[in-house]
Amino acid sequence: MTTTPTDPNAAAIDIQDLHKSFGQNEVLKGIDFHVGNGQVVCIVGPSGSGKSTLLRCVNRLEEPTSGKILVEGIDITDPDVDIDQVRSRIGMVFQQFNLFPHMTALRNLTIAQQRVRKRSQDEAVEVARRNLEKVGLADREDAYPAHLSGGQQQRIAIARALSMDPDMMLFDEVTSALDPELVGDVLAVMKQLAGEGMTMMVVTHEMGFAREVGDNLVFMDEGAIVEQGPPMRVLSDPQHPRTQAFLSKVL
Repeated sequence: MTTTPTDPNAAAIDIQDLHKSFGQNEVLKGIDFHVGNGQVVCIVGPSGSGKSTLLRCVNRLEEPTSGKILVEGIDITDPDVDIDQVRSRIGMVFQQFNLFPHMTALRNLTIAQQRVRKRSQDEAVEVARRNLEKVGLADREDAYPAHLSGGQQQRIAIARALSMDPDMMLFDEVTSALDPELVGDVLAVMKQLAGEGMTMMVVTHEMGFAREVGDNLVFMDEGAIVEQGPPMRVLSDPQHPRTQAFLSKVL
């Protein structure tokens, strides 16, 4: 099983000529870009442009049709790769919170640590409490998801991903299901992670977050990267007519 990085100086994520089709529908049409260690890359674009599919290919929740994805130098499209080992380095947070409804916040954070990381209960609880504190919910460890707001549930989901000690985080439109007044608390946690040097790929509609936190902004449309560059430049002076049209509607 291939699990050892081939290059210690490799990009965190390197995507090469990535294609993904669902039947006759080609959703990704030759994606090329990389995410450097410690970088925050924000991916924006209209619904159906392939953003979430791209993100899901990075940890093989979707199987690429062709092309390569290297994660810390490991080709995760190699049929011999130990994908579970690679996935253990990649935290992912979804639009839907996916918490276990019958478990407390604390237990939601400890179960995978014990089963996947093989940590003792005491160690898992210690890690979980540290991450609950990081997301500002140390006082809600005994609460069940039904007794938490959407924003609190999403912060619990982020804490759960962090409790697995990932090298990088993938965020898939994590604020789009939240009431507007709850979005800020979730974005604040993500800004904190970026400030601590976490490598992040973020599919988002939050242009203010992209401008403030992103190192690179990628605009996708119809399965292709239309434009990318520093967020301030792309948002204030988009070069491609399709980017211009999109941003004129969302800014």
